[in-house]
Amino acid sequence: MASIVAIALLVVVVGVGLLAVWLVIVYNRLVRMRNQVDASWSQIDVQLRRRHDLIPQLVQTVKGYASHERTTLEAVVAARGAAMAHQGGDAGRADAENSLSRALGRLIALGEAYPRLRANENFAALQRELATTEDKIAYARQFLTYAVQQYNTAIESFPANLVAARFGFGKRELFAAAGEERDAVPVSFQFDA
Repeated sequence: MASIVAIALLVVVVGVGLLAVWLVIVYNRLVRMRNQVDASWSQIDVQLRRRHDLIPQLVQTVKGYASHERTTLEAVVAARGAAMAHQGGDAGRADAENSLSRALGRLIALGEAYPRLRANENFAALQRELATTEDKIAYARQFLTYAVQQYNTAIESFPANLVAARFGFGKRELFAAAGEERDAVPVSFQFDA
């Protein structure tokens, strides 16, 4: 009888031990995934700061050629300020950055209206630098999307969702493009004679 109690106790101890090991493994996996999402946001932040730093130079260059385009320049400066000052959650931050992207698009479009501006070396260099930065932001957003998708799937899947709920792992937001940005960008094939 004592051996049956000992075996039952051993089975319970081994079961509790296996449960504890499983809990640690799942918890550590969720922590790694959450940290990957944070690191992905950090990479986007680096590129966004780079874009924010380019904007004043671009605005100054455009001012000399298109001074009567004041509303466009003010919109870019205001959108940059709002994006830099945003302290809210991930979704609100994405909205602020999307507003800045739209304003920048209007600023870059001024190059089409002002051939002398388009020919300016500084404007062309800043435009190339901005395009490179936008490409890097797009890549970082793709990586973030993947990381958030993996993380959100993990915290919503059974049985990991039990650990996630117990230890406060919450759903993360994607850096989604605004509805206007999902539309195709018009392309003009006008050539100056």
